[in-house]
Amino acid sequence: AFTAVDFFNQINMLYGTITDFCTEESCPVMSAGPKYEYHWADGTNIKKPIKCSAPKYIDYLMTWVQDQLDDETLFPSKIGVPFPKNFMSVAKTILKRLFRVYAHIYHQHFDPVIQLQEEAHLNTSFKHFIFFVQEFNLIDRRELAPLQELIEKLTSKDR
Repeated sequence: AFTAVDFFNQINMLYGTITDFCTEESCPVMSAGPKYEYHWADGTNIKKPIKCSAPKYIDYLMTWVQDQLDDETLFPSKIGVPFPKNFMSVAKTILKRLFRVYAHIYHQHFDPVIQLQEEAHLNTSFKHFIFFVQEFNLIDRRELAPLQELIEKLTSKDR
C-alpha cells in the first residue's frame, strides 16, 4: 500500500513537469507509441471504455487513483484495521494504470524530459517501479510490452 502511494506521488510529480507538452492538440489520443492506445473506463462513472486525449485520460486516471487511496475501506490508515480481500486486485489495477503514464511519457514526451534534465529522475523512478512490480508479479507481461526494450535495458545485470 505504501509503495503504491509512493509511485502515485512520483508519477504525478514527473507528469506534472511535462504537462505543458502534453495537450489536447499534441496528444489527442492516450497512447504509448503507434501500437498502443488506451481508452478510459473506471467501472463506476464510465463503464464502457472511452477514447480520450492523453491529458484527459491521465486526469481521469490520477483522480481515480486518488479516490482509491483516500478510500479507508481499501487503504485503511489506522493501525490494526485489515486490508480488504480485494486489495491486491485494486493495487494491481492501480499499478497497471500508472505504468501507462510512464509509457506515455517515454514514448511521447522523452525529448522534453531530456530538455528539462529529468531523464535520471524518470529512469530511476521507472526502474524502481519495474523491479517492484516484477518482484511481486503485479502487472501482466503483456501490459509491459510498450516499454519492454527499455525494461530489459534497465533491468539487465550488466548495468
